[in-house]
Amino acid sequence: MKRVLVTGGSGFLGSFLCEKLLEQGNEVICVDNFYTGAKRNIYHLLDDSRFEMIRHDVTFPLYVECDEIYNLACPASPIHYQRDPVQTVKTCVHGAINMLGLAKRLNAGILQASTSEVYGDPAVHPQEESYWGNVNPIGIRSCYDEGKRCAETLFNCYRMQCGLRTKLIRIFNTYGPRMHPNDGRVVSNFILQALQGKDITIYGDGSQTRSFCYRDDLIDGMMRMMATPDEVAGPINIGNPEEFTILQLAETIIELTDSKSEIVRRPLPADDPRQRRPDIARARQLLRWQPSTPLREGLSRTIAYFDELLRSDRAFCMGQ
Repeated sequence: MKRVLVTGGSGFLGSFLCEKLLEQGNEVICVDNFYTGAKRNIYHLLDDSRFEMIRHDVTFPLYVECDEIYNLACPASPIHYQRDPVQTVKTCVHGAINMLGLAKRLNAGILQASTSEVYGDPAVHPQEESYWGNVNPIGIRSCYDEGKRCAETLFNCYRMQCGLRTKLIRIFNTYGPRMHPNDGRVVSNFILQALQGKDITIYGDGSQTRSFCYRDDLIDGMMRMMATPDEVAGPINIGNPEEFTILQLAETIIELTDSKSEIVRRPLPADDPRQRRPDIARARQLLRWQPSTPLREGLSRTIAYFDELLRSDRAFCMGQ
């Protein structure tokens, strides 16, 4: 049994990671300031004696005892991280420094949940880990893109200089139950619009592509990365190499929800990547991992979640 710290532990991915760690018999410390996380995601864990919740902002130092750290704390959708770009950079950079400092004091292994956004609007397709990226350092998305890139640098420096056991994964588009209904991502947007019979909004002509990885597969890859030998530091892409256009996603969701929604188009946002698809050769080789959930199956589970959420808490789904 290990004592594991999960920052961002009440979020979409963090709460499910906490569940899986508890299922393995570990003690879990969940840390979150609830900027985008939701208490509803962890209510069912509060009665477990091995689970502890701490309300805390990782931009400030944290003093606890643990064996491993998963650093997931950071708003991950444009609508959230652009709301307070200064705080987003602080969460990425100061948060990484504080968690790395804690890991150094405890000699704990630490995993950084980085992102495919470090590749920017990629000029190389698919994206492999050796690609340095094409990022606008002063664009509307740079608070997140460059913040995560700096966090990767910090993890690498602590590993080289201090001998810290660090792990880096780059997460590609992930979806599933417990997504925030107002995060502005295409999957949650399209599902809510379809379930409510509203027009489905596509930015641009819908030909831009994404690769959608189901939540359970992503968390499995994350935990496999933490379990690797010390010499496996990453970065390693974790995502689904199967590529879909945004238009295909919208049409699939309309079909699965049996919705009467129409597709409407809006101008493409600044710096929006045209293509996004991971090369997962390293994950297959080093983690023996690849995603196993087909898109239609994962979408059906996610639609069921949002349908129930709409029925139980319409105000929350509508951002009221």
